[in-house]
Amino acid sequence: MAGRAPLAPAILVADAMEPTLTDLSAYLRRTGYAGDIAPTRRALEALHLAHATHIPFENLDVLLGRPIALDLVGIEAKLVGARRGGYCFEHNLLFAAVLRAFGFAVTRLAARVRHRTTAVLPRTHMLLLVEAEGGRWLADVGFGGEGLLLPVPFGAGEEVGHFAWSYRVIEEAATANWVLQSRRDGAWRDLYAFTLEPQHTVDYAIANHYVSTHPDSPFVRMLTVQLPTPQRRLILRDRELIEDRGDVVTTRTLADGAELARVLQESFGLEMPPGIRLPG
Repeated sequence: MAGRAPLAPAILVADAMEPTLTDLSAYLRRTGYAGDIAPTRRALEALHLAHATHIPFENLDVLLGRPIALDLVGIEAKLVGARRGGYCFEHNLLFAAVLRAFGFAVTRLAARVRHRTTAVLPRTHMLLLVEAEGGRWLADVGFGGEGLLLPVPFGAGEEVGHFAWSYRVIEEAATANWVLQSRRDGAWRDLYAFTLEPQHTVDYAIANHYVSTHPDSPFVRMLTVQLPTPQRRLILRDRELIEDRGDVVTTRTLADGAELARVLQESFGLEMPPGIRLPG
């Protein structure tokens, strides 16, 4: 922006006594990553795509009334060992630890979701800012069906294609925010807005409690399971199954609980937990 000071370097911080992965090899097998273990742009892109397309976004534990733990050991046991999925905090806390294991410098950030709303929402989304080969990249494997498949260059405002979908990060001078946008039907739409204030794990605790327990939270009110591939994004909301191929979006309603259980297993690699009841 004209007249504004140059963008300052990111402040890259970590929690004191930050835990490390117990088994990086198990994570790499879980995601199918077979590239080099080095902090390069190529590795960042390949890791991001592997995670996003292998570990589903899902809220089954929320609907079962189970607490969502933010400790790395518990997240690793759930998403890697038990081959489950999770939502943004679980995904991006795990991914940040993986990136640190590769040698990347990572800043953990928080965002206000703007997708499908004009209301001002609290900062309940987690994302990452990553340094690679002299550049900075927005990385986010935990936004679900509309989310990134690959990292997005930070600060340039350039449009980048992720297969059938396009994204950019712009500066919003009026609010001092940065905004991640996706291009749909020829128009740019905000996904979320964020600042560059680094976050510690404890900073996510209140947001995590809210989204997993508050009756106004969509995660409490609706089953959501999502998993993208380069060819399509598959999104399950209660019994509504959406297939998004970028130019064509189709929707159908699952017939009953048996079909729901079959779709969870065959399309998302998840078992239908006993005792779960869909809201409503």
